[in-house]
Amino acid sequence: MAAATKNLVFGVTYSLTYEKPYSLARRFSTVDHLSDGRVAWNIVTSFLDSAARNHGLKEQIPHDERYAIAHEYLEVLYKLWEGSFRDDAVLANRETGVYIAEDAVRHIHHKGKYFEVPGPHFCEPSPQRTPFLFQAGVSDVGTGFGGKHGEAIFVGGHTPEIVRTSVLNFRKAAESEGRDEIHIKIIASITVIVAATDEKAHQKRDVYLSYADPEGAAALFGGWTGVDLSKYSDDQDFSLSDSPRLQSLVRRWSSTIPGTENLPWTKKRLIDYIVVGGLGPKIIGDPKTVADELERWLKVSGVDGFNLSHIVNPGSFEDIIKYLLPELQSRGLFRRSVETEGATAREVFIGSRTLPPDHPGSKYRWNAGEAVPSYRLGANA
Repeated sequence: MAAATKNLVFGVTYSLTYEKPYSLARRFSTVDHLSDGRVAWNIVTSFLDSAARNHGLKEQIPHDERYAIAHEYLEVLYKLWEGSFRDDAVLANRETGVYIAEDAVRHIHHKGKYFEVPGPHFCEPSPQRTPFLFQAGVSDVGTGFGGKHGEAIFVGGHTPEIVRTSVLNFRKAAESEGRDEIHIKIIASITVIVAATDEKAHQKRDVYLSYADPEGAAALFGGWTGVDLSKYSDDQDFSLSDSPRLQSLVRRWSSTIPGTENLPWTKKRLIDYIVVGGLGPKIIGDPKTVADELERWLKVSGVDGFNLSHIVNPGSFEDIIKYLLPELQSRGLFRRSVETEGATAREVFIGSRTLPPDHPGSKYRWNAGEAVPSYRLGANA
């Protein structure tokens, strides 16, 4: 895909809980080279017990400890990506046969609570050095992690008013780390079903529903929540469930869905809602209806953009291109052409090729002309 495209950015979701930082650093540097800097990393810490067991653990590492590990993990990566090779390390001198300046590569000598990594990095500096960083944690520690490291943050919620709370929390967390909010893009996840008219869009949703698998939706819900819905009847009202956890979970979730305040949330209603488009918000209508709602989200929530989920592939995206994008372009809400040919992922999102100075990873950067990276001054380099 990288070889066949010039402007497409590739976002890769990869868990740091079950991979050593040295090998992950090498992998992303390689892909950043191959894509000319068009790679982004969606940082996750994993959340399934089955994943822990399949990676040799008896149970998951506790939630907050996973994030403590993640902070040190990123420190190791920054040292490898930013501070193991100097900016001018690559000479590529055919006459002398010297490719790398011998004084421009160094060990990182990292020794921490969770990792001991001597280095040096395996790869010369890639176009971005550090790949563009996505993150999606919503807990207090996850928000703190995103505010410190994330450059684009995924947020969720059924209304822009609810999402605004998450946006403000992330902005506050970033500000506490001394970061400029223009260097952080916040993205809301939304499912769009669009057609030529509102009526046709709702008809399309009904067609999708006819092909959906209720048992699959119930299994998906179980994977998200740990709640097995198979033991409940279709007309079971979960507000009257014998499971306090299920009552609380459904009450908290359903209370955020507009227009459902007085409806009983039965197993059938729950599955009918999530079977097309999952747990997140959905916008169904003609181009104007959808664009109006997306514009309202932008104004009310404060997000910078949207992660548009698909129901069918490539059909959902073809509909967005055919119906929605022209309407958004006419309102000045979407570009009409590529702004910069061959831009890196970070340039596309925030206009910077490498980590900006206010990002914590930038302090590890080994700049041209320096004997050692500035963060090592006064230390045993």
